[in-house]
Amino acid sequence: MKKFTLIALAFAFTSAIQAQETTTKPATAEVKAAEVKDITKFVEFKNADYDFGKIPFGKPSEYQLSIKNISNDTVTLEKVQVGCGCTTPKYEAGKKIAPKDSYEVTLGFNGSTDGAFTKYVTIFLNDNMSKQITFKGETYKTPDTPAPANAPVEKMKASK
Repeated sequence: MKKFTLIALAFAFTSAIQAQETTTKPATAEVKAAEVKDITKFVEFKNADYDFGKIPFGKPSEYQLSIKNISNDTVTLEKVQVGCGCTTPKYEAGKKIAPKDSYEVTLGFNGSTDGAFTKYVTIFLNDNMSKQITFKGETYKTPDTPAPANAPVEKMKASK
């Protein structure tokens, strides 16, 4: 019984010592957080939350996302990352946007979602700046058969 107690105390003591280790945040994490710039001080986005409204199912649609450089430094568009294959961006990777200039990215949607949709696109700029863009809308399907024809007015009068 004494051996069991001694072993249990040794185990508890070892566990307590290991639990007392201090953990510090690596200095690199603090530096990386400081390096991330506030994107709103460098660029403005027009149509960053776009609504297509109602569009026909399966009909591709596009819209223009405008990126305006409001800083005194050149901003570089590194990449545009889409959330799914139904969204297609048209842009020039590595495009440098001079101070006070604008650049337009075309965002396309193939219309293959049935009903309401919301899609996400992430814009990546230099210096770890990024912005998530959303667009939404609703698709509708046209009937496979046309509406039934109305009876001629003369036939309706004759049947009365």
